[in-house]
Amino acid sequence: MQLFYNPDITEITTQIAFSREESRHIVKVLRKSTADKLFVTNGKGWLFTAELNLADVKNCLATIVDKTFQNARDYNIHLAVAPTKMNDRYEWFLEKATEIGIDSITPIICDHSERKVVKIERYEKILQAAMKQSLHYYMPTLNEPVALKTFIEQQQTGTCFIAHCEETDKKSLKQLIKPKTDLTILIGPEGDFSIKEIALALKNNFIPVTLGHTRLRTETAAIVACHTAALINE
Repeated sequence: MQLFYNPDITEITTQIAFSREESRHIVKVLRKSTADKLFVTNGKGWLFTAELNLADVKNCLATIVDKTFQNARDYNIHLAVAPTKMNDRYEWFLEKATEIGIDSITPIICDHSERKVVKIERYEKILQAAMKQSLHYYMPTLNEPVALKTFIEQQQTGTCFIAHCEETDKKSLKQLIKPKTDLTILIGPEGDFSIKEIALALKNNFIPVTLGHTRLRTETAAIVACHTAALINE
């Protein structure tokens, strides 16, 4: 199934107009013609079945003929991950986390961060593409970058964890996650969190955890954390 994304349609929408880029894809690549079916999500749980009325490479139009709603999961995964020095690694994390199933992402700027500027618009496009490819009907929320100190001191939902590499008393994340529970997990930059940042997180009730016996790259650690939470909730 080829899935399209349109955040503006709702359960009362009756007709969908596709962008020029999407229209060309529908006609030239998918070879769709009048009366063919298309599938569209608004990223808010709805899947719409639409019948193509006008198959034009510049402006396709379709009428919604059916709709279904998928309830949200009974848990929420929020990863706060420091941007990586190589931007393509962070983009890889965004893509794979969306495929696995993540609810919200916050880029955090840390003491050891080598990248402090992120391209939110580009990241949004990656999330959209990954959502469509993996046939999810919920679009992950991508928050604006924020300083780690600010993020920690904000009121976070659910159980909060910090994964770091310091040799301190830590338990495995998979042993601490409880099914059907909201989670917030901090993943640091290439140089890890600073001692001061770890202390601040612990002071604000973040639980220190390990993700395994080997040292992982930032993007790998984020995927391991996301996948662990998803598996425990299967």
